[in-house]
Amino acid sequence: MSIVEEAPEFLEVLSDGSVKRFVPGVVSASPESTNGFKSKDVIIDSSKPISGRIFLPGNPTSLSKLPVVVYFHGGGFCIGSTTWPGYHHFLGGFSVASQSIVISVDYRLAPENRLPIAYEDCYCTLDWLGHQVSSEPWLDQADLSRVFLSGDSAGGNISHNVAVKVIRNKISHVKISGLLLIHPYFGSEKRTEKEMAEEGAGDVASIDMFWRLSIPEGSNRDYFGCNFEKTQLSATEWIDEFPAVAVYVAGLDFLKERGVMYAEFLQKKGVKEVKLVEAEKESHVFHVFHPESEATRLLERNMTEFIRSH
Repeated sequence: MSIVEEAPEFLEVLSDGSVKRFVPGVVSASPESTNGFKSKDVIIDSSKPISGRIFLPGNPTSLSKLPVVVYFHGGGFCIGSTTWPGYHHFLGGFSVASQSIVISVDYRLAPENRLPIAYEDCYCTLDWLGHQVSSEPWLDQADLSRVFLSGDSAGGNISHNVAVKVIRNKISHVKISGLLLIHPYFGSEKRTEKEMAEEGAGDVASIDMFWRLSIPEGSNRDYFGCNFEKTQLSATEWIDEFPAVAVYVAGLDFLKERGVMYAEFLQKKGVKEVKLVEAEKESHVFHVFHPESEATRLLERNMTEFIRSH
């Protein structure tokens, strides 16, 4: 059996269509407070299946309702899990820093489950949240009028597309107060200046591979999930209904260019608030690889400030 697509140390797609994933370790949930937070695994939809992990501050500083952050992990739609050590420690720490309930979603992965399945899985998490808030003790303090969508890389892309779906479907059981996109993963058939440069060939090849594995067969990079310029909302929806957005980019990240373009696109559409924040000397998803770093702490503080102001 030969390898037809590969992300070294993470993913192999074999010639018979089977997929091998290599997990960089797993952290179990702990209902007892560890490092200031506690965590619990939940089933969101057993038929698909979709699961998640809830993170709570070990000792909330307030008895009032807490904002809810629904987080989508990255991995080019093909790899990643909320159980990976980097995600577990970052999201647990963030729940403490922001004094929020964090729900991290394990959606179904491509290429076995191509887009838009990840969008549908993550959207249905909001429906689950609306129904569970009255019966799940860990959601007792959840304020469904202050729900934030967040994620890194492909998860940032998912945050955008779930928000669009919420606007189109006019759902009312949760209110999306803001989006926090970390190093979002977008693309298009038209190459950017950076993507056409010779030194970017390796990055482009890797990015193209993940798009090839995740978008519907027969589609190209102008698929709506890849190219944000294909998002179809009315002028009124962009201006009046699209939530406030914070876009976080990293100076050494090859995807920085696309993140800046996304923020500029939203501004041109008249979105009420668009904030662009750069970590100048950091690389792609540094917060996952280095959840205890000072740069990650700064990211936490910036995200916390955004949540508290909405």
